[in-house]
Amino acid sequence: MTDSPAMTSNRPYLLRALYEWISDNGLSPYLLVDAAQPGVRVPPGSAKDGKVVLNIAARAVNKLELGNDGIRFLARFSGVSQSVDVPMTAVLAIYAQENGQGMMFPADDAPPAPEPDTPPPEPQDRRSRLRVVK
Repeated sequence: MTDSPAMTSNRPYLLRALYEWISDNGLSPYLLVDAAQPGVRVPPGSAKDGKVVLNIAARAVNKLELGNDGIRFLARFSGVSQSVDVPMTAVLAIYAQENGQGMMFPADDAPPAPEPDTPPPEPQDRRSRLRVVK
């Protein structure tokens, strides 16, 4: 069997498609972001419990870039325009604020399942063990 080539993450493609779907339906796309991930740049105090929710509707942001590596835009926080930078791996979900429809994303860097310490048991003899009972 031949190895297939490694593919890039499908997260940016799904995120862009869901952004368009939500926007085309006249709803507001919101992102749920893991603010503790390296490279996340959001205004201080905007994160709660290590997470931040960002409104990325066209009317709420300027210069929105939904790239393969991350999301960048300018938005006003407390009346001050600020730059926001979110690596794609930090995006946990995109959803419509009005009805909650959207998609959660799995962690990209989830550790692999641990290998068992003991080898699997040997297959048992599968012959029938029926007895006559009187």
